[in-house]
Amino acid sequence: MGCRVYTKELEVRTSKRRDLVNITDLVESAVRESGIREGIAITFLSHATAALFANEDEPRLRRDYVALFERLVPQSGQYEHNAIDDNADAHLLTALLKQFYVFPVKEGRLVRGTWQELFLAEFDGPRARRLHVVVLGS
Repeated sequence: MGCRVYTKELEVRTSKRRDLVNITDLVESAVRESGIREGIAITFLSHATAALFANEDEPRLRRDYVALFERLVPQSGQYEHNAIDDNADAHLLTALLKQFYVFPVKEGRLVRGTWQELFLAEFDGPRARRLHVVVLGS
């Protein structure tokens, strides 16, 4: 049997300038809908001021992420891009992360670590973000 491809576009709404949204269930649902049992799932965020990362979803750790982002690239920093659009910090943070994430798919489910969840990291919200899930396999 050949390789099948399933694609789905989802909308994720964020509620704050810097926000973390757990999107694991959305991606797991797309994998189930695909009917693909073995392969990979690629999640792609088509935006320049938001990113994806995988880690534990724990409230204090979420606050630590937000504090880390502020230490690395303060919102109030003096950035040249802000003369055009007041979101240079968002672009810079996104460059430190990535807009895609790949998980193996086994027996119709994402292969993840015990505490591993997939997050959309919003740096220029609130916004509606487009998330593309592509599942490849058989």
